[in-house]
Amino acid sequence: MSSQNSPLRIAYLVYRGNRHCGGQGVYTRHLTRALVELGHHVEVFSGPPYPELDERVPLHRLPSMELYEEPNPFRIPLPWEFKTRIDVLEFALMCTAAFPEPYTFSLRAERALADRLGDFDIVHDNQSLGTGLLGIQRMGFPVLATIHHPITIDREIEISHAANPFRRMTLKRWYAFTRMQTKVAGRLQRIVTVSESSLGDIVKGHGIDPDRMRVVNVGVDPTQFRPLPDIARVPGRLMTTSSSDVPMKGLVHLLEALAKISTERSDVELVVIGKPTAGGPVARTIQRLGLEPRVRFVSGVSDERIVELYAEAEIAVVPSLYEGFSLPAVEAMAAGVPLVATTGGALPEVVGDDGTTAALVPPGDAGALASTILDLFDDPARREALGTAGRERVLRRYTWTITAEATAEQYREVINLAEAAGKGV
Repeated sequence: MSSQNSPLRIAYLVYRGNRHCGGQGVYTRHLTRALVELGHHVEVFSGPPYPELDERVPLHRLPSMELYEEPNPFRIPLPWEFKTRIDVLEFALMCTAAFPEPYTFSLRAERALADRLGDFDIVHDNQSLGTGLLGIQRMGFPVLATIHHPITIDREIEISHAANPFRRMTLKRWYAFTRMQTKVAGRLQRIVTVSESSLGDIVKGHGIDPDRMRVVNVGVDPTQFRPLPDIARVPGRLMTTSSSDVPMKGLVHLLEALAKISTERSDVELVVIGKPTAGGPVARTIQRLGLEPRVRFVSGVSDERIVELYAEAEIAVVPSLYEGFSLPAVEAMAAGVPLVATTGGALPEVVGDDGTTAALVPPGDAGALASTILDLFDDPARREALGTAGRERVLRRYTWTITAEATAEQYREVINLAEAAGKGV
């Protein structure tokens, strides 16, 4: 049985490790670093884009065909780019309008771990939930997976916002991989998720036995995301994070609220951490509402610069229709910025009571967003109180050390369950 104090050897899998985006690269970078600081050994196996890791965490690159990257998404690879049968499979599935990366990454990870059974105590998958995980489990590895929220939610929201029947059909094909994820998740020894709200949605969306699930909240580094009192707030400055141009993030509703606010405040502006899709719904909304002078997108910047941007903002906004947790909400609270968030998904659970640690509005309601933001602009004392209470909540609940300790506890439970099963207990 695994001792509570013995260091663990962890193979950590992430099929996309974008260093600036929520549940993939950011979670990977901070969790693995915190695990190492607790004395564990972690090696990361990642598909591109690769994560930015602590120097103590080895990175094993598992190249994909990178079929969806700008400036040439859905590209046709040149013949010499196909080096394995998995490469051919990835391209063939893309040609059928499917999204193959979680599946093909898991096959590459299975191949990479085939001769390393004695090197790791456990394998931790970050929401690829590909079929290759079952092969890894059959090799004898205990396997745990994190599901931040069920992608079935993304599928439902995007299909409901589809402009025409053809778009609905292609979205159903694109999200076909969620059937694989349901099958794989149901066969793994343990599923960890980030909130009670997500747990309920995963049980509903994937049919997983809740007795095999545990909640481990995501964290933030409060020494990094912190108030910077020497930096002056910019009057009228709003800030949000939107790492993907999809309806679920609610950025279009925030832009509509911004247009309403601008009729009453000439100085209002919005800084967005992220990049819009050229010709996508966000870009079209900005053009339709004439918001070009009021919206600025920032991407590829350091965490320290993001903290400075929080310090410059009077209000941070999370306008999502649904969140399984929301790192941007916790980062804003840690930085001492008053937060306006929707009640979508786990957000009320994460950010706390309306009017105490954040201001909450219904998801998808641009009018409510505009009204709440205007009220906060007019009430400096309330902004100060929300910012202070929000940071205190983060310090009590959401740090990466707390996350890593709870995750390691789950590793030990899974290892002990696997050992007991192997002994026929």
